Amino acid sequence: MRAAAVASTWPSYAGSLYHFPPRYYKVPSSRTHVCISSASSQAQHGGKTWDCPSPVWPRVVSGKTRKDRKNNQILASVTDISLEQSIESASLPKGDIWSVHKFGGTCMGTSKRIQNVADIVLSDSSERKLVIVSAMSTVTNMMYELVNKASSRDDSYISAIDNVYEKHIATAKDLLDGEDLAIFLSQLHEDITNLKAMLRAIYIAGHATESFSDFVVGHGELWSAQMLSYTIKKYGKPCCWMDTRDVLVVTPTSSNQVDPDYAESERRLEEWFTHQRADIIIATGFIASTPQNIPTTLKRDGSDFSAAILGALVRARQVTIWTDVDGVFSADPRKVSEAVILRTLSYQEAWEMSYFGANVLHPRTIIPVMKHSIPILIRNIFNLSAPGTRICQVPVNENGDKKSLETVVKAFATIDNLALVNVEGTGMAGVPGTASAIFSTVKDVGANVIMISQASSEHSVCFAVPEKEVKAVSAALHTRFRQALEAGRLSKVEVIPKCSILAAVGQKMASTPGVSATLFDALAKASINVRAIAQGCSEYNITVVLKQEDCVRALRAAHSRFYLSKTTLAVGIIGPGLIGGTLLDQLRDQTATLKEKFNIDLRVMGITGSSKMVLSDTGIDLSIWREVQKEKAEVADLDKFAKHVYENHFFPNTVLVDCTADTNVANHYYDWLRKGIHVITPNKKANSGPLDRYLKIRTLQRLSYTHYFYEATVGAGLPIISTLRGLLETGDKILHIEGIFSGTLSYIFNNFEGSRAFSEVVSEAKEAGFTEPDPRDDLSGTDVARKVIILARESGLKLELSDIPVRSLVPEPLRACSSSEEFMQQLSNFDTEFSKEREDAEAAGEVLRYVGVVDVVNEKGFVELRRYKREHPFAQLSGSDNIIAFTTTRYSNQTLIVRGPGAGAEVTAGGVFSDILRLASYLGAPS
Repeated sequence: MRAAAVASTWPSYAGSLYHFPPRYYKVPSSRTHVCISSASSQAQHGGKTWDCPSPVWPRVVSGKTRKDRKNNQILASVTDISLEQSIESASLPKGDIWSVHKFGGTCMGTSKRIQNVADIVLSDSSERKLVIVSAMSTVTNMMYELVNKASSRDDSYISAIDNVYEKHIATAKDLLDGEDLAIFLSQLHEDITNLKAMLRAIYIAGHATESFSDFVVGHGELWSAQMLSYTIKKYGKPCCWMDTRDVLVVTPTSSNQVDPDYAESERRLEEWFTHQRADIIIATGFIASTPQNIPTTLKRDGSDFSAAILGALVRARQVTIWTDVDGVFSADPRKVSEAVILRTLSYQEAWEMSYFGANVLHPRTIIPVMKHSIPILIRNIFNLSAPGTRICQVPVNENGDKKSLETVVKAFATIDNLALVNVEGTGMAGVPGTASAIFSTVKDVGANVIMISQASSEHSVCFAVPEKEVKAVSAALHTRFRQALEAGRLSKVEVIPKCSILAAVGQKMASTPGVSATLFDALAKASINVRAIAQGCSEYNITVVLKQEDCVRALRAAHSRFYLSKTTLAVGIIGPGLIGGTLLDQLRDQTATLKEKFNIDLRVMGITGSSKMVLSDTGIDLSIWREVQKEKAEVADLDKFAKHVYENHFFPNTVLVDCTADTNVANHYYDWLRKGIHVITPNKKANSGPLDRYLKIRTLQRLSYTHYFYEATVGAGLPIISTLRGLLETGDKILHIEGIFSGTLSYIFNNFEGSRAFSEVVSEAKEAGFTEPDPRDDLSGTDVARKVIILARESGLKLELSDIPVRSLVPEPLRACSSSEEFMQQLSNFDTEFSKEREDAEAAGEVLRYVGVVDVVNEKGFVELRRYKREHPFAQLSGSDNIIAFTTTRYSNQTLIVRGPGAGAEVTAGGVFSDILRLASYLGAPS
């Protein structure tokens, strides 16, 4: 059946009749309550009987008791009720007594999460609470899909709406019981029945108007608001729910934007409040009504917008937006792993960041609250310990004192998938109206101009538009300026595709010289070319256009150049043995310099070994740490130790430094990172252990953005991990890694030459302290294999330690020796075999080297004894040096080599210390 035919025969949904669901409504123009129901559950037309929802989806009929329409009858019983007679007159209280909370779909995703929301609302000590909720997670998309399927005449919309129904039934049964459950399920059933009838009509018509679609989609918010309201009522707290279509009035101005009518919304809220005076109000987000009482939505980020509007209407003390992140980041953490959470933002900064694509708030969300100086707090419902980000009129600095902002550039944001359009020509200079003609043409094709830049000579104007719109823009401009192009007044209309925008945002930029210079210097040193620049006179942001392929690199370069907060670190040292003790001594010697020159305050709050530990509330005096450990030590308890260091709230940042080789300590990393504790270690056990545990830690690290540094696990103080990451992060591709990773085995084979016996060299290395107490721990090759597996995983390979073939230098018969002494006594029996390998190599002009290899191309790794020509870099080593060669796409003809001491307490502790300072830099210290 054609849509036109359906429109002429369908009694309740055809034409321009828009209706609200059946309920008591307050007529805007009077104090009249209208209860509306359909004349019957069936409507007849053209000799046919149609099944309609009972009651039919009718609308408010202002001041009329009955209205006859062609093909439709709506019966409305009207009762005039004097509010003075029925309800004690009361005005809506406003001001700081109100606290507004908004919970998105993720927060409302399951029954457990809805219960968590209820707990948060109940724990708020505010006198009155207004809570705005979204539909349950995925429900809004499911509702849109219902409309799309019905419009496409896809029968699966029936099973899809049943899935929606079952999802809410199951959730309600988890949360509610008794009468509340029965009431909700009854209303849910009625709503689903009505929706099925409407979707059936859409199915027959093959089309849904925007208002029909908005009405269907808005039910997710209705149901979540009711479930939360009933959940809170279980605890004996007066609570009611609000359908914001009864209150919020907006005028659609485009397909994705509406303008709130604050005066009418406030009047309706006043009237609504005379009937519902509970201290806790659960309101639906996202949905509203037009001035004609037609259901609509607030479009993108509609629930946030709802919260801001309602917060402004009640003049709330604060509007809290609950999300699944700890706050607003200084940059997109998916692109900049060292991005930090910003404690505060001004309205203007948040506005700029959201415009340039940062996941903060939609700019329109800020308008209602900014007018009344109501702060917005962004918090993580899954991490209540995180303070979040506060958006307000006069922000405090990152440390919380009431002074002007210390940070010049607050954050960075990017927009990808843009094209730059450049209109250029000498005929533009001094000609009024050229810019107007350009942008009028762009407006006519409906394109969105993201940024504009014009040279002062007026020779050219360039602007950025979404890449998907640039083809239409270019065609329109060529048509509009065809005559000017042919005459030579314009030289070209040029399109530069595949561009991105990088914006640096900060309110204090306006009063600080040199910000632009610092930004462009950072980009220049990263070899990034800027195509266009824009900066408003307010100086809240500096915007640059660059190649999309350079965007992430530019973002990282700019972010790393501007430090974002002062840095104080609470440090816990685990394992004060050879490496840990050396690190403590290095910290002792450098503490004063770090405070004075770099504004880094490192406080060692605890030191623990395997049997005893020492704790401090203010920081251990490192000049006497050994004496303190002897005199004030208590029985070691790793959980107590971590809790002590972490829960000292005076210090916002905590790092635990594991200087052991203990698997049990490494097993705690995941829990520490999950709690927000940074971890630094030379311990290889976590990164070379079971793959699933390693991936679990790295996934958590990326999700929580807590830092986990382990540079010293591979090359002690050598920058091997950081070099590898630097190559990967700048877009290089790793092909092959080969290296001498063991200082012990490097020493042995550097000295295993001439007529010397292998056992003699091993004994010499042991006496010099190069080997472990049992040399078999070095000769087995397991330590090298662990380093290979770490580098393989960093390169993207998913390998287990058991996947690495290892050439053990421990002769098979000696592996079962009961002691290292017995092993050393019998090792000489195998000197002949080792000497034979050396002689064969020397005869070919080669040397023996014990190496680890990561073959990224073939996705494998191995450890073996290899032969190299004497002119090879690996043959040029001396002492216990390590050497690592990276073969990459960039370094294919000549490998990138890192060489230096790879063993010893001083260099290993130095590598760990370097990671601590790197953490401080990432957290905001100057670099």
